[in-house]
Formats: sequence, structure tokens, C-alpha cells
Amino acid sequence: MTSQNRIRNVALIAHINHGKSTLADRLLEKTGTIPPLKMRAQFLDNMELERERGVTIKLKAVRLKYELPKDLQKIFNFKFSIFNLIDTPGHVDFSYEVSRSLVACEGAILIVDAVAGIQAQTVAHTQKALDLGLKIIPIVNKIDIEAAEPEKVADDLVKNFGFARDEILFASAKKGEGIDEILQNIVERVPPPSGDPFGSLRALVFDSSYNEHKGAVAFVRIVDGNISFPTSNLQLLNSKVECEPVEVGYFTPEMEPVEGLSTGEVGYVATGLKDISLVKVGDTVTTGKMENGKQKTEPLPGYKEPKPVVFVSFYSLDNKDFPELESALKKLRLTDPAVSFERESSSLGQGFRCGFLGVFHAEIVKERLERDYNLEIFATAPSVEYQPFIHRASDLPRPSMEVLEPWVRAQIFTPKKFLGSIIQLCQDKRGVSVSTDYVSENQVKLTYEVPLSELIVDFYDQLKSLSSGFASLDYELIEHRPVEVCRLDILVAGERVEPLAQIVLKEKAAAVGRQVVKRLKKVIPRQQFAVALQAVIGGKILARETIPALRKDVTAKLYGGDVTRKRKLLEKQKKGKKRLKKFGRVPLPQEAFFAIK
Repeated sequence: MTSQNRIRNVALIAHINHGKSTLADRLLEKTGTIPPLKMRAQFLDNMELERERGVTIKLKAVRLKYELPKDLQKIFNFKFSIFNLIDTPGHVDFSYEVSRSLVACEGAILIVDAVAGIQAQTVAHTQKALDLGLKIIPIVNKIDIEAAEPEKVADDLVKNFGFARDEILFASAKKGEGIDEILQNIVERVPPPSGDPFGSLRALVFDSSYNEHKGAVAFVRIVDGNISFPTSNLQLLNSKVECEPVEVGYFTPEMEPVEGLSTGEVGYVATGLKDISLVKVGDTVTTGKMENGKQKTEPLPGYKEPKPVVFVSFYSLDNKDFPELESALKKLRLTDPAVSFERESSSLGQGFRCGFLGVFHAEIVKERLERDYNLEIFATAPSVEYQPFIHRASDLPRPSMEVLEPWVRAQIFTPKKFLGSIIQLCQDKRGVSVSTDYVSENQVKLTYEVPLSELIVDFYDQLKSLSSGFASLDYELIEHRPVEVCRLDILVAGERVEPLAQIVLKEKAAAVGRQVVKRLKKVIPRQQFAVALQAVIGGKILARETIPALRKDVTAKLYGGDVTRKRKLLEKQKKGKKRLKKFGRVPLPQEAFFAIK
């Protein structure tokens, strides 16, 4: 077990694409955690999906052993320091992962791009770290790039967050510049973990996973006491279950078994539990048996439950795979507690209504289910929750009514030259301006209140397009406000397709209906019969498009002869088309469900 004063627990935080994963690589190399022959770019991003997209999706914990320079050894009176480093995602949809990581640490390394400067997630993550009282080490990264303005970005950090100028470090993670200084500053500036090493065990579960042989695996930060292995039993206080752990260890970054974990350390406990729902993020692990169903040890505060804001329904392409989809969602939720799901039935069959923290979050979860669990999934278009508890159009008790829709406070960071077009975008999306602040000479922060339904459709894509990719976005749910809406149904060949129904603003219903049927006409394949597409509210048809029949030339084999022979074949074909139109079912591709947004 490690002496408490030698431990430093730090999280890497940054806006997306500011070089956080590359800096993590350099720290792994410099401390010798990963041998040179095994090293690869984005080493901690071990999911294929993360490496393809260049985006960190899951938090990663790793234990580094750092040998102090001779002068620091004399000051601190130890030769080696142990860093428990947690690499966090940078995308707004995975901010819950960042929150969980920060609670397990005493310090945070804030990485800011020397070209892009302060962005939306820079502000969001820094504020979370400050609220938790963490010691922040700000680093201006990518100083090797020709367009970099490190001194200017450093001045902006001082102005916006109150850092002292000499607190800010400069680095190039790509070239390995400034890495020694970062490691030394972690030892010098981040305090060792507090906690009672002789008290009752209290360990915070900040993440979890599932292993076929070891059962549910809890990622823990030891707050008080210690865990020795083997131990008789452990308890999960909130779940009120006992277990006999099968393994305890560190992340190096692979799971490495050890004899125990001491106060302040980060590691894992393989519980052996096969019911994966019993190990919940935010739970407290302790020792000793419960008396009368109660435990004397006080549980740790844990985490605030994440509230889903975007809802998408998942269906298996083959209904026989429904049990596999349910099992996969349960396992995935163990590693991603921000996902919620419940069963639902529709014209598509049996499926699940799933809640997510954003559209990108939903997209990533769908891909993980398909890749990791070998499933073929059909997903409906994303929607938001209206009150009282309306998740989808079929929940509306009347075709038209007043409901409460969710609003968010959005912060947009953009270069000054794109300001006008982005303000126009916000106004088109029913946004209400709150403030306009200049972060620097050329960087502006816009704060708007916007309906969430307008934000999830194509707001982010339009924002990036209008700003040539330079603008960034962060948002948080603030409240629900009244709005008059109606249920827009889509009829395909006279059949109401429930998953295509959507909730729309009453005054925009006709325009949305025309737009939807035009889009559907482009993506639904032609049939042997003409297919009518209709947008309907109640019994009123607002818009119609017709997909023409895919006509087969049945007279092609005829080379002359009496015209009645041709007529006979055409009449026979016409009767067959009528039967198809009456009894046929139009297959809808995945694109049709995303065309309605």
C-alpha cells in the first residue's frame, strides 16, 4: 500500500480537440508506464469507436509512478510519487463523466489550445473543478503551431478565471515540450488526498464495468480506511447488498491485482456479483456486516443522478433479438449510468424508449450496441420530453394542446467575425438573448435561452457551418415553459406510422408537414404501386406527396401483333398493382425516421 502523502489524484480536462489525449500519451511515456514498443497514439482511448472519431467517450483511470528530480526529493522526502490520472471526455454530451472524475480527485490539469483559446467546455469544466475546490493547473497546449498565440491565451485565462500569470504552463504535447514541468507541478501544487487511514472503509464508486469471470467491477476512490485482499465481505450501502470480492487492484492501465488499496488511492474491486444493476455509480463501498438491515458507516454524498434530455427509441431489426437488446442495454448502463431505458411497443414491434444527455450521446450508444454486442438496431428520430411527462407524439391526449417544453441556457463561443450570422441562427431557433461578452479581443461569448427541441435538430451542425468550425457550444437545462403544440401524424400508403409522428408548434405545423413529406419522398424506395405520403393533424390533411409506382414494362416481350394483346397484359398488371396497394406494406428505411427532423 502507498503512503498517503505520496499520492496525487488529478483529472485531465479540456474542450474537445485541445490535445488532452495526446498530453496523456506523453505523461504515460515520460513516467515509463507504457513501454515504448507498446505505445500508440491515443493510448487510453481503447475503444475502436473513440480512435475512429478522435473523441474520448469514456473516462479512463491509470496509475503512474513518477520519479522526482533530486531537488524535489529533498523537499518532499520521498523518491517516487504515485499519480492516479483520470482522462475525461471533452464533448458536452459526456459532461457527466467529467463530474464523476473530478469528485475522485484533488487536482485538475486544464488544457487549452493555443490557437482556439477558451471554448465552451473550457468554461464548463473549469467551473465544475472550482466549485469542488480542486487545485487547477492551467496549461496552454499546441505552442508549436505557427498560428498559436500562447501569451494571448494565457492572458485570457487570467482575465476569465483569475489564475495568477505564473501559474500557467506552456506545452506542446505533440512534440513533448513542457512535460517535465507539468509532472513537477503536479507534485508541488496538487495536495495529497485527505481522509482517515485508520477509520472505517469508505470508497466511492465513480465508474464500473462488467467482466464475465469477475462479475461487476467497481472503480473506486478510497476516501477513508483501506481494503485488504482477501477480505471476508464488502457492502454497497445504497444497494444494500454484500459481496465477497474476487479481486482488488490498480489500473496500469490494464487491471493489475494487488493485495490492497489504501486511503486516497484509486483502483478497482471485482465484486463477483452477476447482477450488474447492484453496482451503481455514486454508491459507497464499506466493510462489516449490516445489523437489522442497517450499516453504521455513513455513506458518501455520491453523485446527482443525470437527467436525460433527449429520447430515442431502439428496436431490433429482428424481433427475436429483443432479449439480447435488453441484456446489452443493461450491461452498457453499468458503464454509462446516464443512459435510461424502458420498454415500449409500437407498429415497429417491441423496443425500448431510451434517454440520453444529447444527440451525440445517443449516436455513440447506438454504435456501441451494434459493435460491442453484434446487434442490428433501428433508431427513431430524437425528441425531447414535454410536461406533463410526454416523451413522444402518441402521449399527447389531444391533437392540439398547451404543454410545457424544456428550455436550455446555451453558451456559444465564436470568433467576432461570425457574430452576426450566429445571432441570426439563435433568433431563427426561437432563442432569447441573455448576454454578449467579449472573452478576448476576437472571441465572443453569447448566452441565449433556447428551446431544447430547436437545439437537438441541426443547431450544432449549422453553428459549425456558419463559423467554419470555430464556434463551440455548451448548454444546461433551466426550466419548462408553456407552448401550444399539436401532434403531426404521417400516413404512408394510408397507414399511420406511429414512430414517424412528432410534436410540432401549432403555427408551424403546415410548413413542417410539407417539409417532412418532401423529405420522405426522397428516402422511401419506390414500390410496384404508387405510395401516398400525407401529413395529418387529427382528420385534417396538411400536405401530400406521391411516390410514383416503379413500373415494369410487361409489354417488352411483344414484337408487334394485335394491340389488344398489349392491353390485356397492361390490364392484368393494373389489377396486380391494386392488390399490392391494398394489402402491401411499404418498407421504411432507417433514413426515413431521421428525415422527419
